[in-house]
Amino acid sequence: MNILFVCTGNTCRSPMAEAILKNNQLATIEVRSAGIFAMPQAEMSIHAQQVLNNAQIAHQHTATQFSDGEMTWADLILTMTVAHKETIIAHFPQALHKTFTLKEYINEEDTGDVIDPYGGNQYIYEETFAELTALIAQLRQKIDKN
Repeated sequence: MNILFVCTGNTCRSPMAEAILKNNQLATIEVRSAGIFAMPQAEMSIHAQQVLNNAQIAHQHTATQFSDGEMTWADLILTMTVAHKETIIAHFPQALHKTFTLKEYINEEDTGDVIDPYGGNQYIYEETFAELTALIAQLRQKIDKN
């Protein structure tokens, strides 16, 4: 299964989610991340990288723009917000069946967004990392059941 995490710039939330899931080393899962408005080759946020380093999760990353190629590669597209999901579906209607917010995919009744740490201090990045870690654990449980 190919899972693509999507956020805005692909420098904070989606690369952290990608790194967390990759760190689980699941043999049948390939993981990437992209951004709706990414600046290709932009580096991951310093705070996001620091949070991953503190958790002893190694991850090399440069930003990737969401594209037709990324959409086609993915079996499952998990966005950080409802707005990201709506943007993808508006531009790539063929992705409707495989695009969900991360929270919605885990729990169909949860329509919330993942905290956006962009521009915040280290603490907000740690909060986002903790939220993503919990969500990825739930995602793993759902994948393991299927």
